[in-house]
Amino acid sequence: MSVGVGVLGTGVMGSEHARLLSRGIPDAHLAGVFDANAARAQAAAAGAIVFPDPKSLIKSDRVGAVIIASPDASHAELTLACLEAGKPVLCEKPLASSAADALRVVQAEAALKRRLIQVGYMRRFDPGYQEMKRIKDEGGVGATVLLHNVHRNVRVPEWFTGPMAVTNSFVHEIDVSRWLTGSEMVSAHVAGGPGGDPLMITMRTDRDEIVSTEVYINAAYGYHVHAELVGRQGTVALAPPSLTMRNKDRAGGISYPDNWIPRFADAYRRQLTDWISAVTTGIPVGASAWDGYVASAIAEQIAAGLAERHATTLKYPSRPSLYD
Repeated sequence: MSVGVGVLGTGVMGSEHARLLSRGIPDAHLAGVFDANAARAQAAAAGAIVFPDPKSLIKSDRVGAVIIASPDASHAELTLACLEAGKPVLCEKPLASSAADALRVVQAEAALKRRLIQVGYMRRFDPGYQEMKRIKDEGGVGATVLLHNVHRNVRVPEWFTGPMAVTNSFVHEIDVSRWLTGSEMVSAHVAGGPGGDPLMITMRTDRDEIVSTEVYINAAYGYHVHAELVGRQGTVALAPPSLTMRNKDRAGGISYPDNWIPRFADAYRRQLTDWISAVTTGIPVGASAWDGYVASAIAEQIAAGLAERHATTLKYPSRPSLYD
């Protein structure tokens, strides 16, 4: 049976999810959308129902599962509404606009004793990252010593302030670093360039591994994400994401996209496909609500220490047994 999926928010990410569902994700179809901008919702609906408000979409018998891609401030309450309705939900990051609210969502799901929430950290579904994790988990490079990450954007708007480089961009590295290493982050130190861009964030894990991340949000040349895991017996790194190399005018090389959607297009498709499989089988995949909370909690604590540039000891409560 095909799962009817409702999409809340039809901006950049919501419209991409709606497009994928309309064009054929196995065992799923686009059942409806909601957006505060009615014209934008209508354009993304592609013939599906345009609901008048989020709660009517969540409660609809036509909707078996929900994607939340609305503004960050709405994520916690909408996710809690999905839990109340007993419906699986794929919530774009962040799980909530604060770590405290994210923990509230975790506690509500834990009380249900049933995992219904997946957080949209799509890098876990990227073929390159998945291959890195497979090699690492099989012991292909020996015990992990270092993980180097690079996160560069072409540019960000003026309203994208210093802390947002951590809470909006670096959160992806927090999640994927925890997932790749299988370790927890226990401390962090930040060094910043003039004006706070770029940032170099160095974390240490509970296994004494070092995780370094360059976050450069106005790198100008393109959207570029890279990772290299260094082990005692070798290294494994992401290959260049381009499928081809172009030679022209006495120069050659690969190209970079303007933003994250082309780079992770395959990851988004795989994430959606695997999430629908999880909805039908009841076997969770991807980042849990707990993972979403931890990413937000670490980002908040690092952002709080940006001005002082001191080392931060990272703290968060014990993981509920639901997420073991």
